[in-house]
Amino acid sequence: MRIASLQPSITVTLAALEALDTLCAHTKYCVEALPELASRRLPLLHDSWTTNTDELTALKPDLVIASVPYRMESLAAILKAGFPVLAMAPRTLEDILADTRLIAAQVDRQEMAAHLVADFRILLQSTHDDAESRLQGAPRPGVYCEEWGKPLIRSQGWVAELIEAAGGTFVGTPGGHTSAEAVAEADPDVLLFAWCGAGDRVPLERVIEQRGWQQLRAVCERRVYCIPDEYLNTPAIPALTKGLIHINAALHPEYASKPARLIQLAQS
Repeated sequence: MRIASLQPSITVTLAALEALDTLCAHTKYCVEALPELASRRLPLLHDSWTTNTDELTALKPDLVIASVPYRMESLAAILKAGFPVLAMAPRTLEDILADTRLIAAQVDRQEMAAHLVADFRILLQSTHDDAESRLQGAPRPGVYCEEWGKPLIRSQGWVAELIEAAGGTFVGTPGGHTSAEAVAEADPDVLLFAWCGAGDRVPLERVIEQRGWQQLRAVCERRVYCIPDEYLNTPAIPALTKGLIHINAALHPEYASKPARLIQLAQS
Protein backbone atom coordinates (compact mmCIF):
# COMPACT_ATOMS: atom_id res chain seq x y z
CA MET A 1 0.00 0.00 0.00
CA ARG A 2 1.38 3.38 -1.09
CA ILE A 3 -0.60 6.27 0.41
CA ALA A 4 -0.44 9.92 -0.58
CA SER A 5 -1.57 12.06 2.37
CA LEU A 6 -2.99 15.47 1.55
CA GLN A 7 -3.59 16.69 5.10
CA PRO A 8 -1.76 16.55 8.46
CA SER A 9 -4.73 14.83 10.13
CA ILE A 10 -4.21 11.82 7.86
CA THR A 11 -0.47 11.65 8.48
CA VAL A 12 -0.81 12.10 12.25
CA THR A 13 -3.38 9.30 12.32
CA LEU A 14 -1.10 6.98 10.32
CA ALA A 15 1.69 7.72 12.79
CA ALA A 16 -0.55 6.84 15.73
CA LEU A 17 -1.39 3.60 13.94
CA GLU A 18 2.33 2.88 13.43
CA ALA A 19 1.77 2.87 9.68
CA LEU A 20 4.00 5.69 8.45
CA ASP A 21 5.81 3.21 6.22
CA THR A 22 2.73 3.18 4.00
CA LEU A 23 3.29 6.84 3.08
CA CYS A 24 4.76 7.54 -0.32
CA ALA A 25 4.26 11.33 -0.13
CA HIS A 26 2.76 14.04 2.08
CA THR A 27 2.37 17.81 2.37
CA LYS A 28 4.79 20.28 3.94
CA TYR A 29 2.16 20.87 6.62
CA CYS A 30 2.46 17.23 7.61
CA VAL A 31 6.12 17.83 8.44
CA GLU A 32 5.14 20.79 10.61
CA ALA A 33 2.72 18.55 12.51
CA LEU A 34 5.15 15.61 12.64
CA PRO A 35 8.77 16.88 12.42
CA GLU A 36 10.23 13.37 12.44
CA LEU A 37 8.90 12.98 8.89
CA ALA A 38 11.70 15.20 7.60
CA SER A 39 14.25 12.40 8.01
CA ARG A 40 12.23 10.16 5.68
CA ARG A 41 12.74 12.59 2.77
CA LEU A 42 9.48 11.69 1.05
CA PRO A 43 8.17 13.77 -1.86
CA LEU A 44 6.13 16.82 -0.83
CA LEU A 45 2.65 17.34 -2.24
CA HIS A 46 0.24 20.22 -2.33
CA ASP A 47 -2.63 19.92 0.14
CA SER A 48 -6.28 18.95 -0.38
CA TRP A 49 -7.06 22.48 -1.54
CA THR A 50 -4.33 22.94 -4.15
CA THR A 51 -3.13 19.46 -5.16
CA ASN A 52 -2.78 18.60 -8.85
CA THR A 53 -2.77 15.35 -10.77
CA ASP A 54 0.69 15.83 -12.31
CA GLU A 55 2.50 15.32 -9.01
CA LEU A 56 0.36 12.28 -8.21
CA THR A 57 0.91 10.76 -11.67
CA ALA A 58 4.64 10.84 -11.06
CA LEU A 59 4.22 8.99 -7.75
CA LYS A 60 1.54 6.45 -8.71
CA PRO A 61 0.02 6.04 -5.20
CA ASP A 62 -2.36 3.17 -4.50
CA LEU A 63 -4.59 5.49 -2.49
CA VAL A 64 -4.94 9.24 -2.03
CA ILE A 65 -6.41 10.30 1.33
CA ALA A 66 -7.76 13.83 1.69
CA SER A 67 -9.56 15.70 4.43
CA VAL A 68 -11.18 19.05 5.04
CA PRO A 69 -10.61 21.71 3.93
CA TYR A 70 -10.51 20.72 0.26
CA ARG A 71 -11.79 21.91 -3.09
CA MET A 72 -14.22 19.62 -4.86
CA GLU A 73 -12.55 20.57 -8.16
CA SER A 74 -9.23 19.18 -6.92
CA LEU A 75 -10.79 15.90 -5.80
CA ALA A 76 -12.74 15.60 -9.03
CA ALA A 77 -9.51 16.00 -11.03
CA ILE A 78 -7.79 13.28 -9.00
CA LEU A 79 -10.70 10.91 -9.53
CA LYS A 80 -10.79 11.71 -13.24
CA ALA A 81 -7.11 10.82 -13.44
CA GLY A 82 -7.97 7.36 -12.11
CA PHE A 83 -6.57 7.51 -8.57
CA PRO A 84 -8.59 5.94 -5.74
CA VAL A 85 -9.49 8.68 -3.26
CA LEU A 86 -10.66 8.49 0.34
CA ALA A 87 -12.06 11.89 1.35
CA MET A 88 -12.77 12.76 4.98
CA ALA A 89 -15.18 15.52 6.02
CA PRO A 90 -15.56 15.28 9.81
CA ARG A 91 -17.83 17.63 11.73
CA THR A 92 -17.94 15.98 15.15
CA LEU A 93 -15.72 13.93 17.43
CA GLU A 94 -17.69 10.82 16.48
CA ASP A 95 -16.88 11.54 12.82
CA ILE A 96 -13.19 11.77 13.67
CA LEU A 97 -13.28 8.47 15.56
CA ALA A 98 -15.03 6.84 12.59
CA ASP A 99 -12.42 8.28 10.22
CA THR A 100 -9.69 6.83 12.43
CA ARG A 101 -11.21 3.38 12.07
CA LEU A 102 -11.62 3.87 8.32
CA ILE A 103 -7.99 4.85 7.84
CA ALA A 104 -6.94 1.91 10.01
CA ALA A 105 -8.86 -0.48 7.77
CA GLN A 106 -6.76 0.63 4.78
CA VAL A 107 -3.52 -0.34 6.53
CA ASP A 108 -4.71 -3.35 8.53
CA ARG A 109 -4.48 -1.63 11.92
CA GLN A 110 -8.07 -2.14 13.11
CA GLU A 111 -7.13 -3.40 16.56
CA MET A 112 -4.78 -0.49 17.16
CA ALA A 113 -7.50 1.94 16.07
CA ALA A 114 -9.92 0.36 18.53
CA HIS A 115 -7.45 1.04 21.36
CA LEU A 116 -6.90 4.64 20.21
CA VAL A 117 -10.64 5.29 20.10
CA ALA A 118 -11.27 3.61 23.47
CA ASP A 119 -8.49 5.56 25.18
CA PHE A 120 -9.78 8.84 23.76
CA ARG A 121 -13.30 8.10 24.98
CA ILE A 122 -11.91 7.40 28.45
CA LEU A 123 -10.02 10.72 28.41
CA LEU A 124 -13.16 12.62 27.36
CA GLN A 125 -15.23 11.02 30.09
CA SER A 126 -12.65 11.51 32.83
CA THR A 127 -12.17 15.16 31.81
CA HIS A 128 -15.92 15.68 31.89
CA ASP A 129 -16.28 14.00 35.29
CA ASP A 130 -13.43 16.05 36.77
CA ALA A 131 -14.96 19.27 35.43
CA GLU A 132 -18.35 18.46 36.89
CA SER A 133 -16.74 17.75 40.24
CA ARG A 134 -14.91 21.08 40.19
CA LEU A 135 -17.97 23.08 39.16
CA GLN A 136 -20.16 21.55 41.89
CA GLY A 137 -23.29 22.88 40.24
CA ALA A 138 -21.89 26.35 39.47
CA PRO A 139 -22.61 27.82 36.00
CA ARG A 140 -20.33 26.62 33.26
CA PRO A 141 -18.02 29.34 31.88
CA GLY A 142 -18.94 30.67 28.46
CA VAL A 143 -16.05 30.11 26.04
CA TYR A 144 -15.48 31.91 22.75
CA CYS A 145 -12.99 29.98 20.59
CA GLU A 146 -11.76 31.49 17.33
CA GLU A 147 -10.39 29.63 14.30
CA TRP A 148 -9.68 32.69 12.16
CA GLY A 149 -9.48 36.42 12.73
CA LYS A 150 -10.22 38.07 9.37
CA PRO A 151 -13.14 37.49 9.15
CA LEU A 152 -13.89 36.25 12.64
CA ILE A 153 -14.73 32.53 12.42
CA ARG A 154 -15.56 30.36 15.41
CA SER A 155 -13.86 27.01 15.85
CA GLN A 156 -15.36 23.79 14.51
CA GLY A 157 -17.92 21.46 16.06
CA TRP A 158 -15.38 19.02 17.46
CA VAL A 159 -13.71 21.91 19.33
CA ALA A 160 -17.09 22.85 20.83
CA GLU A 161 -17.38 19.25 22.07
CA LEU A 162 -13.92 19.40 23.64
CA ILE A 163 -14.88 22.62 25.42
CA GLU A 164 -18.09 20.99 26.68
CA ALA A 165 -16.09 17.99 27.95
CA ALA A 166 -13.78 20.35 29.83
CA GLY A 167 -16.73 21.99 31.58
CA GLY A 168 -17.32 25.02 29.38
CA THR A 169 -20.16 26.22 27.17
CA PHE A 170 -19.24 27.09 23.57
CA VAL A 171 -20.41 30.59 22.68
CA GLY A 172 -22.13 30.81 19.29
CA THR A 173 -22.46 28.44 16.36
CA PRO A 174 -19.39 26.26 15.67
CA GLY A 175 -17.73 27.14 12.38
CA GLY A 176 -19.89 30.24 11.98
CA HIS A 177 -18.83 33.80 11.22
CA THR A 178 -19.25 36.44 13.90
CA SER A 179 -18.17 40.01 14.68
CA ALA A 180 -16.24 41.79 17.39
CA GLU A 181 -19.46 43.49 18.45
CA ALA A 182 -21.34 40.18 18.80
CA VAL A 183 -18.57 38.66 20.91
CA ALA A 184 -18.46 41.77 23.10
CA GLU A 185 -22.21 41.56 23.61
CA ALA A 186 -21.93 37.90 24.66
CA ASP A 187 -19.10 38.86 27.07
CA PRO A 188 -17.70 35.31 27.45
CA ASP A 189 -15.82 34.17 30.52
CA VAL A 190 -12.92 32.77 28.49
CA LEU A 191 -11.42 33.70 25.11
CA LEU A 192 -9.46 31.03 23.19
CA PHE A 193 -7.64 31.60 19.90
CA ALA A 194 -6.32 28.93 17.52
CA TRP A 195 -5.85 30.60 14.14
CA CYS A 196 -5.26 28.21 11.25
CA GLY A 197 -1.59 28.19 10.29
CA ALA A 198 -0.55 30.55 13.10
CA GLY A 199 0.77 27.91 15.50
CA ASP A 200 0.92 29.60 18.90
CA ARG A 201 1.64 33.05 17.48
CA VAL A 202 -1.73 34.83 17.78
CA PRO A 203 -0.97 38.42 18.98
CA LEU A 204 -3.41 38.43 21.88
CA GLU A 205 -2.71 41.94 23.14
CA ARG A 206 -3.06 43.49 19.68
CA VAL A 207 -6.28 41.56 18.95
CA ILE A 208 -7.87 42.78 22.20
CA GLU A 209 -6.84 46.37 21.51
CA GLN A 210 -7.94 46.44 17.87
CA ARG A 211 -11.36 45.00 18.70
CA GLY A 212 -11.96 47.22 21.70
CA TRP A 213 -12.34 44.27 24.04
CA GLN A 214 -10.43 45.76 26.97
CA GLN A 215 -13.52 45.71 29.24
CA LEU A 216 -14.63 42.15 28.51
CA ARG A 217 -14.87 39.89 31.56
CA ALA A 218 -12.33 37.43 30.12
CA VAL A 219 -9.82 40.20 29.45
CA CYS A 220 -10.18 41.82 32.87
CA GLU A 221 -9.58 38.43 34.50
CA ARG A 222 -6.78 37.47 32.04
CA ARG A 223 -8.68 34.39 30.92
CA VAL A 224 -7.46 34.87 27.34
CA TYR A 225 -5.30 32.18 25.74
CA CYS A 226 -3.73 31.07 22.49
CA ILE A 227 -3.75 27.32 21.88
CA PRO A 228 -1.47 25.95 19.11
CA ASP A 229 -3.75 25.69 16.11
CA GLU A 230 -2.57 22.19 15.18
CA TYR A 231 -4.05 20.92 18.45
CA LEU A 232 -7.57 22.11 17.60
CA ASN A 233 -7.68 22.35 13.81
CA THR A 234 -6.23 18.91 13.04
CA PRO A 235 -9.12 16.41 13.22
CA ALA A 236 -7.07 13.48 14.50
CA ILE A 237 -7.05 11.79 17.91
CA PRO A 238 -3.40 12.56 18.85
CA ALA A 239 -3.77 16.27 18.06
CA LEU A 240 -7.14 16.67 19.77
CA THR A 241 -5.84 14.88 22.85
CA LYS A 242 -3.32 17.70 23.25
CA GLY A 243 -6.04 20.20 22.42
CA LEU A 244 -8.25 18.91 25.21
CA ILE A 245 -5.38 19.13 27.69
CA HIS A 246 -4.78 22.78 26.71
CA ILE A 247 -8.49 23.67 26.88
CA ASN A 248 -8.79 22.04 30.29
CA ALA A 249 -5.79 24.01 31.59
CA ALA A 250 -7.30 27.27 30.28
CA LEU A 251 -10.68 26.62 31.89
CA HIS A 252 -9.30 25.28 35.19
CA PRO A 253 -5.91 26.95 35.77
CA GLU A 254 -6.21 26.45 39.52
CA TYR A 255 -6.36 22.66 39.06
CA ALA A 256 -4.50 21.84 35.85
CA SER A 257 -0.82 22.50 35.26
CA LYS A 258 -0.20 24.92 32.42
CA PRO A 259 1.15 23.25 29.25
CA ALA A 260 4.30 24.86 27.84
CA ARG A 261 2.58 25.99 24.62
CA LEU A 262 -0.53 27.49 26.21
CA ILE A 263 -0.01 31.26 25.82
CA GLN A 264 -1.85 33.56 28.23
CA LEU A 265 -2.67 37.24 27.80
CA ALA A 266 0.11 39.29 29.39
CA GLN A 267 -0.47 41.25 32.56
CA SER A 268 -1.65 44.77 31.67
